[in-house]
Amino acid sequence: MKKYTYDEKEHLLNWLQMVASDAKIFGTGGRWRELEELIQIKKATVDEFSAVVRGTDYLLDKEGHSFKEYILVNIGTGTSIFHVRDHSFERITGTGIGGGTWLGLGSLLANGNNFYELNELAKTGNRLKSDLLVKDIYGDMNSPLAGEMTAANFGKAHLSSDQTIHDQLRALAQMIGEVIVSLAGNAAVGKKIGEIVFIGTTLEGNSIFRDVLASFQPLLPYRPIFIHEGAYAGAIGAVLE
Repeated sequence: MKKYTYDEKEHLLNWLQMVASDAKIFGTGGRWRELEELIQIKKATVDEFSAVVRGTDYLLDKEGHSFKEYILVNIGTGTSIFHVRDHSFERITGTGIGGGTWLGLGSLLANGNNFYELNELAKTGNRLKSDLLVKDIYGDMNSPLAGEMTAANFGKAHLSSDQTIHDQLRALAQMIGEVIVSLAGNAAVGKKIGEIVFIGTTLEGNSIFRDVLASFQPLLPYRPIFIHEGAYAGAIGAVLE
């Protein structure tokens, strides 16, 4: 796979002109319309949601998954959640919390690091220096919830004098993951579906997010599925559509 950020669009256009001047380009997503006006070779526009689902179905088949109904969570700049059944779908919910949140708030905390640098910094962090857990509130008393559950994201950040940027970034990753898995888990319960498929560029090379999204299995009846090439589901689906 070859990829460019939107800021590198001139390099993308040059590469396309050099190696694919006779090809047909299939485009989808929020910035495609701007690129479409610049691309001088044959092109076609594909609906983004249809492309994402079509690409996910293809990748699931490629990896040998046999289930035909699942909850699909696409974590890009924000997050969209779909109910997919027999190649048809409906978008049932979503949130503005996603990769854009990670990059935006993370950059504020870490003074401008890029996406992958933020991932590396967070790996050595300890979220417990920022997050308030249920057991922090109840102590030795009987609690109505599991003690390790988060009671308040960043709920004791103002009390911890020794927390680092690494700790804060780890807490931020936890907060983003918890919001997403809460919505996805509720969707899975409501539809009585056991499989939740997570895709999107935010998960690429981001083991912390994957760990958070998979960590709620004791509380929610779901099986998290992470597709190897899930970051490219939309692009693959655009070609297949």
